[in-house]
Amino acid sequence: MEKLFRKLREYLEQGKGAVLVTVIASSGSTPRGAGSRMLVTEDGIVCGTIGGGAVEYRAFQKATEALKNRTSCIKGYTLTRDQVADIGMVCGGNVTVCFQYADPENGELRDLARRAEEAFRKDEDSWLVLDITDETCWKMDICTEKERREGTGTFSELIRKKGPDAFCGKALQAEAENRRYYIEPLVQAGTVYVFGGGHVAQKLVPLLSQVGFSCVVMDDREEFSNPEVFPDAKETVVGDMNRIGDYLHITSRDYVCIMTRGHQFDYYVQRQALSAKPKYIGVMGSRNKIRVVTEKLLEDGFALEEIESCHMPIGTRILAETPAEIAVSIAGELIQVRAESRKQAG
Repeated sequence: MEKLFRKLREYLEQGKGAVLVTVIASSGSTPRGAGSRMLVTEDGIVCGTIGGGAVEYRAFQKATEALKNRTSCIKGYTLTRDQVADIGMVCGGNVTVCFQYADPENGELRDLARRAEEAFRKDEDSWLVLDITDETCWKMDICTEKERREGTGTFSELIRKKGPDAFCGKALQAEAENRRYYIEPLVQAGTVYVFGGGHVAQKLVPLLSQVGFSCVVMDDREEFSNPEVFPDAKETVVGDMNRIGDYLHITSRDYVCIMTRGHQFDYYVQRQALSAKPKYIGVMGSRNKIRVVTEKLLEDGFALEEIESCHMPIGTRILAETPAEIAVSIAGELIQVRAESRKQAG
């Protein structure tokens, strides 16, 4: 998403128009849900995707037309089972797609793209709000957590009425004063620090990025912590697991997922994570592995209650076995913790 807004700003500053293509609603079995977005310019699709296949192909054609005519619109696409079979597409269902023509002469839009980039660099909740009442004359703005709490900003009251826990990583639509809005979490505060870049981490990070978490991966082996292996991570770090504070700053807003390759590395990371007191600590491993690490932490002076506050083993209990299934169970647990903390914050 950050890359998309950066590309949008660059094209606008070059005096070139673009079309933001956003899925604002979906039902049934579709490739991507609400919030999927791509940027179409005279060079084609330059960033993002709404799922590929027939829907993306048709949307690209419509976006090209909108770019040529400098128009905006909302269009629905329906794929029946017969149509799905005819075009060889696995997924079917209904999607509603918004096509927003971005005029390079619109200074407010260039400013919005810059503000979106800045929002990604801050560890603060923010929401992207699109007024879709009149599809040909759209208005979009960003509401930050500070604006929501203080009641300032164009759409702060709208976000305040919904309540931040209504989003929890998903986009939704709302109506207020005879106007219709599409609201999408742009940034959600708190970083997920994943220690260990193995098979589960490789399934977990892209999944978490899809539900609004920002991830940092750390391993002591470069082949298990690099942008090629984790393209969805905000950052990848290679370093000494016994000195994570030299590379990272974990706060009370953050989440720690410990899934290293052995008892000793788990112990190193959990010991340091407990001292940092993040919002969440989860440890992957067998009960025997967890018992061994717990005994070492007790010897270090940590209270049993403190250690047992960690989620061990990590993830919700869904009898997960494969790396992908374990990733789903972990993502579910993180979503729950995030939702509960948002509800408490009010």
